[in-house]
Amino acid sequence: QVSLVESGGGLVQAGDSLRLSCAASGQIFSGGLMGWFRQAPGKERESLARMTWVGGVSVVENAVKGRFTISRDRAKKEVYLQMNSLKPDDTAVYYCAYFADGAWNSWGQGTQVTVSS
Repeated sequence: QVSLVESGGGLVQAGDSLRLSCAASGQIFSGGLMGWFRQAPGKERESLARMTWVGGVSVVENAVKGRFTISRDRAKKEVYLQMNSLKPDDTAVYYCAYFADGAWNSWGQGTQVTVSS
C-alpha cells in the first residue's frame, strides 16, 4: 500500500507560481504512475498530469499545458507539480495519486490552492 501526503498549497495572487509536493511511502512498483488531479467546488475531479515512476515520461493535460509541469525525485520518493501563471480558475483542492494494477488506487488527502484575482 502506498501512502501519499501533499503539501505546498496556499493562497496566492493571479500570476503567481506555486510548487506542490507529494511525499510517498510504501513500495512504488516499477510500472507505476504518479499523477496530479484537482477538484474545484461543484466540479468533477480533473486530471492534470501524470508521470511514469521509473522512466519519468510525463503527460500534461491540455488545459494546463505550458503552465504546469510534473516532476519527481525517486530518491526522496516525492512528486512535484510546478504551477506558473496561476489563475483564479485554478482554485481547487489538489491531489496526488498512484496508479498501479490498472487503477488510481492510492490518493493523498489533498492540499487547497486558492488564487485571488
